[in-house]
Parts: sequence; C-alpha cells; structure tokens
Amino acid sequence: MRAALLILLGLVIGILGTVPVMNTLSERNPMPKAVMTTMGYHMHQLKGALKSQRCEAAVSLDQLQHMQVIASDIPAAFPGAPQPFVDDANHLRSALKAAVLAAPADCPALATVLEPVGKACQTCHQQYR
Repeated sequence: MRAALLILLGLVIGILGTVPVMNTLSERNPMPKAVMTTMGYHMHQLKGALKSQRCEAAVSLDQLQHMQVIASDIPAAFPGAPQPFVDDANHLRSALKAAVLAAPADCPALATVLEPVGKACQTCHQQYR
C-alpha cells in the first residue's frame, strides 16, 4: 500500500513538473521551424507537379517565387548562425533567383531549375540538420 502511494505521489509530482517545462519549450522561437516547413511545402508541391507531369508555368513560377521570398527570411530566422550557414542560405537564394528568372514553362524545364535548388537545400541540411 505504501509503495503504491509513493508511486502515485511520484507520478503526480512528475506531471506537475512537466507542465512548466512544456510551457517553456512551447515559448521558443517558432520562426526557424516555420520557415523550413513552408519551404518544404512549396518544394513538395513542385516535386509533386513533376511526378504527376502537370507542370503549369504559372503555378510553378508562383511556387518558386514563394520559395524565393521565404528564403530571404532564413538569415533572420536563424540569428547567430555560423557564416557557412549564411553562405549556404545565400547560395539557395541565388539558385531560387535563377529559377524564377528562368520561368520554367514545362516539366523538363522545371526539373532543370529545381536541381540546383535541391542541391542547395541538401548541402545545408547535411551539415546543419
């Protein structure tokens, strides 16, 4: 009986201690995760268009423009990031700028412009993820 009461008391104290910790963790800066999640969403949309062979020029350009704008938020979303990370973010922005300027009109053109964008993402994720 005493052991069960001590276990129950331990669980209650554990739960009460967990609540403040969870609240503290939820107050962290959500920006880095939001930026990467949104970039991933747009990349997923573009890859889905390639996979289904439905690469409408206007839709592809819109997705690429969204990614370009979001990529400009990367340095601000990761304050204090090391210089190589900032350089990788700049490389991604350059790749996205070139992709937007190319304005891919079909799936082969979209695949071509997405290759350097994907490589820029992969380079950064291999090192910093």
